[in-house]
Amino acid sequence: MHAPFQMLPDPLPADPMPLASTWFRQARDEQIQRNPNAMSLATTGADGRPSVRVVLCKEIVADPGYLLFYTNYHSCKGRELTAHPWAAVVFLWDALGRQLRVEGPVVHALASESDDYFASRPWRSRLAAITSDQSAPVASRKILLERLRETAERLGTPDPFTAPDDDQEPGLRLPRPAHWGGYRLWAASVELWCEGEHRMHDRARWQRVIASAGDGRFQAEPWQHERLQP
Repeated sequence: MHAPFQMLPDPLPADPMPLASTWFRQARDEQIQRNPNAMSLATTGADGRPSVRVVLCKEIVADPGYLLFYTNYHSCKGRELTAHPWAAVVFLWDALGRQLRVEGPVVHALASESDDYFASRPWRSRLAAITSDQSAPVASRKILLERLRETAERLGTPDPFTAPDDDQEPGLRLPRPAHWGGYRLWAASVELWCEGEHRMHDRARWQRVIASAGDGRFQAEPWQHERLQP
């Protein structure tokens, strides 16, 4: 069922991030789709060619204004973010008639932040993250599964294929590998889009100048915003 048409506030808010965070939480809490926190992440490599894939956003932090996601640092996206630490993402919540776009610089999340999140994951997911050399070729799926079992034996975990379906295995400690962790995408540009009746949609864009303050932090000037024709 389609949600009623809901337009953007008028006047527009000075800061778009609280509204973006509200949309994100609503989509997640109402479970409007299987992965309401899925976003398409676009990166650019050293050769200037873009690539895009779907990743899961774990949090939108309205103040000071960044998105948090996790992945393998050695993956294609990890290598591209090292070469060109700027990314663009888009969320589509079709059932709500909403779209959110964010662009900005990307830095590693705090190590403690990545440690805490990794420890909260199901043990099979942690085991897979330790095993997989993400984006690297493998001769067959059989070899990959054999590596998973070998990793389980080496780390002393239950067999991932025969153990009971207990994702929170008690007392199981699997430390986060150095090649896996979080990224913060700091919002320099935000666009909010609402589906409108008769295809007269509602769009607005916010932009701000942000500069690195070191240690993965940024200083930001005030947001500037404008409504856009659909």
